[in-house]
Amino acid sequence: MVVKGPEVGRDGWAANGLLRVAQTIRKAGRHKELPIFLALVTLCAVISTLSPYFLTWQNIFNVLRQFSVIAILAVGQGLVIITGGIDLSVGALLGLMGVLAAMLTAAGLPAALVFPLTLAFGCAAGMISGLLITKVRINPFIVTLGMMSVARGTSLLLTGGMPVSIDGGITFLGGGHVGMVPVSVLIMFAVAVCGYIFTTRTLPGRNIYAIGNNERAARLSGIPTDRMKVMVYAIMGALCALCGMIVSGTLNTAEPAAGTGYELDVIAAVVIGGASLSGGKGSIAGIVMGAAIMGVMRNGFVLLQVSAYWQVVTIGLVIIGAVALDSIKNRNAK
Repeated sequence: MVVKGPEVGRDGWAANGLLRVAQTIRKAGRHKELPIFLALVTLCAVISTLSPYFLTWQNIFNVLRQFSVIAILAVGQGLVIITGGIDLSVGALLGLMGVLAAMLTAAGLPAALVFPLTLAFGCAAGMISGLLITKVRINPFIVTLGMMSVARGTSLLLTGGMPVSIDGGITFLGGGHVGMVPVSVLIMFAVAVCGYIFTTRTLPGRNIYAIGNNERAARLSGIPTDRMKVMVYAIMGALCALCGMIVSGTLNTAEPAAGTGYELDVIAAVVIGGASLSGGKGSIAGIVMGAAIMGVMRNGFVLLQVSAYWQVVTIGLVIIGAVALDSIKNRNAK
């Protein structure tokens, strides 16, 4: 009797290999972040063919550093939007927190105190917005729009419209490096990991999705909806304070106008990353990739010497397109 074990074995290995590849593709297709990742890879591939400088290590770290602040803010904005809210004050609050950090440093406080105090101020500002939204029942758009004006005006009052020098250990957050990697990039990855763990591995993280999907049902099921909303706005405020110190530390100067227009970039990153403005949908991984797409686009425009005005137009079109796709998907799902 002739045994064809080896041949059958090879066929079996091939079949098993093809089956595993098919299973991997099927699993990958279930991830909602896959289209965002493919869009990011495609964008990088296109720009790298048009500019030989794009894939240099210096430019890669430059791109990471440039969009790190937007990505950090986008993580907080993503939590807010998942609950069905929105925060328009992120840019102005960033500028105010940078000014406060510079003034605390100028008063002689060490970085070990300036850092937690600034985070506490940012957290308190976010909590005020959250309390106005949950207790006074004011629309989040109106509350954060007003907070944006208050924060920007306070920055100008404290500084007289003039930049404030900042030095000491706190500048390490924006200007420091660990090897070749900027500290702000390491902070971005740390915030993204914490955000991912919070939204996927903790009960409060899962609760914010329930609030965004149906707040009334979430409240009836025992979820403290008001407390959760205040929490996400407090987290947003703390991240604004963190980014204020990073931006100020980059140039050793706190500008009262720092962060102007950041709210648009942050919301764009969240929407491009797959979060729904109606709430209940979104992932931290997708949001960070959305911020990366924004950063790569801006860097590509610079390398290709495209007018800065076209950057603004393109970002606006991308936001409209992303929201339109989300609206179509929601309509088809009903």
